[in-house]
Amino acid sequence: MVVVAVLIGVVVGVAGFAPLIFGMNKARMATPTSNFGHAGSLLLGVFLSLLILAAAVIACVMLARDLAVPFVLGAAGGLIAAAVVFGIRNNLRK
Repeated sequence: MVVVAVLIGVVVGVAGFAPLIFGMNKARMATPTSNFGHAGSLLLGVFLSLLILAAAVIACVMLARDLAVPFVLGAAGGLIAAAVVFGIRNNLRK
């Protein structure tokens, strides 16, 4: 069961990185006169990412408290792995 919790946590971590990519893409498309601006779209991405991760952790604690630590560690690892893969992919593309 612990392995399943870690794997689900990794999936949630990767899914939690998606709003950050969305926010970064929206910030690139922002014009100097746009209402939302660069920082607004980036902060919205961070907020949505934290919202996804917090909702998943709260659901895990409510449903299976004994698997919360492996789930959270898997989610953190998935988020970090997604960020590393994204950064390496962007650097190799240039």
